[in-house]
Amino acid sequence: MIIVVGSINLDLIANVDRLPAPGETVRGSGFTTAPGGKGANQALAAARAGAKVRMVGAVGKDNFATEALALLRDGKIDLSGVGETFASTGTALIMVADDGENVIAVVPGANDSVVTGDLSKAFMKKGDVVLLQQEIPLQTVDAALDAARAAGAVTVLNTAPFRAEAAAFLGKADYVVANETEFDLYGEALSLSGRDRPARMRDYAGKTGRTIVVTLGGDGVLAATPADLLMVPALKITPVDTVGAGDTFCGYFAAGLSSGLPLDQALARAAAAGSLACLKPGAQPAIPLAREVDAALQKSAS
Repeated sequence: MIIVVGSINLDLIANVDRLPAPGETVRGSGFTTAPGGKGANQALAAARAGAKVRMVGAVGKDNFATEALALLRDGKIDLSGVGETFASTGTALIMVADDGENVIAVVPGANDSVVTGDLSKAFMKKGDVVLLQQEIPLQTVDAALDAARAAGAVTVLNTAPFRAEAAAFLGKADYVVANETEFDLYGEALSLSGRDRPARMRDYAGKTGRTIVVTLGGDGVLAATPADLLMVPALKITPVDTVGAGDTFCGYFAAGLSSGLPLDQALARAAAAGSLACLKPGAQPAIPLAREVDAALQKSAS
């Protein structure tokens, strides 16, 4: 079982020719809504990868909640751990440019109501994979890491969005997944040594005894364990929309670990899924199915 403790949002997406400079207004070419939130995105990705998934989070008592949960329900995810609050359902305001780049503003809403007491709904046990992000209160994330360790579960912590105070508990996670910017910022906060990023990753893995995974966009993914350094390439694609690619990676990575894949194979499958997620607009609607990822991996190997 994969247990995701995290955020649930409704994404409000505007398509623009290019991203605006500060203080500039640009004309949009389209508008859509889609279920989102890093926790929900990763839960759906894990489910589409073939895993059984339980979601712990919160939504508001509003019209946005129904749409925000729609694809999770379709994906047969256990939503018994999702509560309702009087705060609004979380929203993400997203602008996507023609080249696939994006800017995002997140309004947490009900996600700020996910507290440590909600972890009782997770029913963690030995062998589970607990998947976390940083769009809910950090004290809940920290407590979830402790609860998972006590239960004998494996933890995967995605450090998005970057929050400096999380540096205090990163070392509790069995696997930390960060993008380049996030890792470099945490590297400074943790005073990691090394002349380049791979060296600093090795330093992190050596000091914590854990695994650090750094996603590199189109260049693939780099991972450091206490014993090894692994590089996995991304698929060669022309991106349409990069929103949700990192979340897709995390969900597929957790599913790979849950199914017993070796680290290199779990990373390769997750990297391929993340690449495919860039070929469609939106976050959850773009998450590929397992058979699509398998086909892409077979094609790239031939």
